[in-house]
Amino acid sequence: IVRHPKVFLFDEPLSNLDAKLRVTMRSEIKELHQRLGTTIVYVTHDQIEAMTMADKIVVMRAGRIEQIGKPLDLYDRPDNTFVAAFIGSPSMNLFEGGISDGGFRIGGGVSLPLPPQLSQSAARTYGIRPEDLDITETGIPATVLTVEPTGAETHLSVRVGIETATIVLHRRVDLKPDQQIHLAPKSEKIHLFSTEGNRID
Repeated sequence: IVRHPKVFLFDEPLSNLDAKLRVTMRSEIKELHQRLGTTIVYVTHDQIEAMTMADKIVVMRAGRIEQIGKPLDLYDRPDNTFVAAFIGSPSMNLFEGGISDGGFRIGGGVSLPLPPQLSQSAARTYGIRPEDLDITETGIPATVLTVEPTGAETHLSVRVGIETATIVLHRRVDLKPDQQIHLAPKSEKIHLFSTEGNRID
């Protein structure tokens, strides 16, 4: 740092730190980057580090670039199921199935709702982020598996058909394991992917 190089190379510099110190050091490195204005190439497997620190993310798998973009662009519009599952914590819920009668049918005979403009596509994977599912009076039937209150949020693990899904609620809820609930996805936040795993627009 004191030699003022043109590029800093970081290879998982925070991997051996405890959780609280990692948060502090993320802020320190980001503040340093903003102050010095020097390019930093930062390698990490931690999605939170990538999302909070990067101006641009390059997602790689087996030496191959899967997608390049700003953090929120990759989060909101992943090019394929690998990026969709990798970016975000908890990761995106991905359901295998197919489109039938205007809905997306998954194992167990459950039909997930689709917006009209996507109901004719040849999708094989349905994606929805945990925070884009909410509990409603009617909708997708689900069974509560676990409830994890974190204070500001509540994380739920639920069974939908034969699949397991994660829900993040920005509130506290009084739910018990094995309780029956109904879910509704935000229609504008539904992601569909082809048999090859590529995004369908």
